[in-house]
Amino acid sequence: MLDYFALGLLIFVGVVLFYGIIAVHDIPYEIAKHRNHPHQDAIHATGWVSLFTLHVLWPFLWIWATLYREDRGWGFTDGKPAQDHVQRLEQQVLQLQQRLSELESTGACALATATETQPPSEPLPPSPRATEG
Repeated sequence: MLDYFALGLLIFVGVVLFYGIIAVHDIPYEIAKHRNHPHQDAIHATGWVSLFTLHVLWPFLWIWATLYREDRGWGFTDGKPAQDHVQRLEQQVLQLQQRLSELESTGACALATATETQPPSEPLPPSPRATEG
């Protein structure tokens, strides 16, 4: 009687482990499906391949699945249009130009103006790369 119970317990643990490993390997696919990832099928297939490669690919699948989100794509942008960034950069350039003109008017750049009065040194010969093109 005890032998049958031990055998049943052993089979139960084996089945739970088998399906548990499969469920764990489907986590990246579920993440990809939830995020509407464009490579869902590839992630799912690679998850099955990972079962036979001693689970080496699985951490990379997790990263691959979590990199993409439908609202921001691959995560290389902050979701704002490029025009906002251009306007911000233009404002920074204007601020720097104003600051530079203020410094020049106060004489803080006296050293820079003193070096401007010196004669220019010999021009460098053109590099071989510049003449090739």
